[in-house]
Amino acid sequence: MHRGFTGAWTEEIDWITAAGETWIAERRTIDHVLDVDCWWLDLTFELRNVRGAVLEFGSPTVFGREQAGYCGFFWRGPRSFTGGTILAPDGRTGPELMGERADWLAFVGTHDEVDRMSTVVCQGDPANPPGRWFARTEPYPGVNPSLAFDEPLDLPVGATLRLRYRLMIGCGAWDTGRIGDLVRTWEW
Repeated sequence: MHRGFTGAWTEEIDWITAAGETWIAERRTIDHVLDVDCWWLDLTFELRNVRGAVLEFGSPTVFGREQAGYCGFFWRGPRSFTGGTILAPDGRTGPELMGERADWLAFVGTHDEVDRMSTVVCQGDPANPPGRWFARTEPYPGVNPSLAFDEPLDLPVGATLRLRYRLMIGCGAWDTGRIGDLVRTWEW
């Protein structure tokens, strides 16, 4: 059982190839907010290209694999959430949201061994590069605000790609109205 957090933390990470070359210097910050019936994580990733050449980010769909547009921050839900419900702010639902754009995406699932449900909401900072959603309920539950769903994203030499996301976990099955009310209170 989760008992609490001690505050934000920041981690410095080097992305090193099998040949020992450092390509990315990353700063990752995770913070949290606790509310009455939900909590959320604020995730910030700053990826600086230190390779000495342009870096190309791309999903498997960019390279020819259909409906495999995941790239970047990815939430993979528990097995019990398989077959859950995907929601978007404009009333769209279901796996048809794969590859679509929306301000946020939510996933509602049922827990094993208890008669309870939870809602997971993911939203990207409006300052992030525009992306498309990778969203599925089968064969496993997953949500990814893909930064390169069907088109590659280049990071020039020395440039920093800054990405921010909010991942909210809510008690119970939330509807789009309740999610929208909460999301409208969020400030970036």
